Amino acid sequence: MIVGSKNRRAPLTAVPPSALVLTGIFSVQFGAGLAARLVAQIAPAAVTGLRLWTAAAVMAVAGARPLRAALSGLMRRRAWRDATVVAGFGLTLAIMNFSIYQSFARIPLGIAVTVEFLGPLGVAVATSRRLLDVLWVGLAGSGVALLARGGTPVTGGPGEVTIGLSWAAYILLSKATGQRFPGSTGLTMASLVAAVVITPLGVAAGGTTLLRPGIVLTGLGIGLLSSIIPYSLELEALRRIPARVFGIWMSLEPAVAALVGLVLLGQALAVREWLAMGCVMIACAGAAREAKGPQIPEP
Repeated sequence: MIVGSKNRRAPLTAVPPSALVLTGIFSVQFGAGLAARLVAQIAPAAVTGLRLWTAAAVMAVAGARPLRAALSGLMRRRAWRDATVVAGFGLTLAIMNFSIYQSFARIPLGIAVTVEFLGPLGVAVATSRRLLDVLWVGLAGSGVALLARGGTPVTGGPGEVTIGLSWAAYILLSKATGQRFPGSTGLTMASLVAAVVITPLGVAAGGTTLLRPGIVLTGLGIGLLSSIIPYSLELEALRRIPARVFGIWMSLEPAVAALVGLVLLGQALAVREWLAMGCVMIACAGAAREAKGPQIPEP
């Protein structure tokens, strides 16, 4: 848990859940906008490293005591299966963040987030027994077809191919990790693994550029906006609203990403692209409406 004590959580309890979720969404996408701007200065792998290093450091410091207890427990019990799950979760975090930042260098922010949402939609449909979900798949497929028909590169690049798949894996491994470790301890350990995994690529891609104060401060801002702030807000919101409601609200992310891309990056989308995004958003909201399983907040 990022916000550790009851007293520290008190201010958030007075905020409506809808405001918490919307603030988290804007925080994530504003962080993504900063990352997309930074990608123009340094390689995506270096930006990924800055985000993951920041998030891992803050979470490790905030949850130092439960983290030490969990690590000592793993060693004492020799729970290699639990360790493998959290290591796989961390590897997935690294791949997911690396993929989305690769996409920011290739396609508009709103389109990248739209493609990313195909992962959670696929998980929701794959775990459902309802015939109605076939409709949501068809609607999302229509959105992707609209993008492809207009020449938008939704597949083919290293980022676009793995965005949805990695987020789908993230949801499944996050659930498995949560069943093995209390609170946010498992996520903290996975974040540390992800930070270690991305370090060789990040350092090789960024080099001495990573030592520039402006780059470091921007990376810190990306980590806070994209991980720490939204995760704290989403945890509090999920305590007070059903998971399916949370999933529906999260379907606003592509539209917010497109607006941030327009304001912060000057990325104007065509009408066809807005229609495609709308198809995917409606499909995700429809799948979440009847979903009974837990919705996992974005890392």
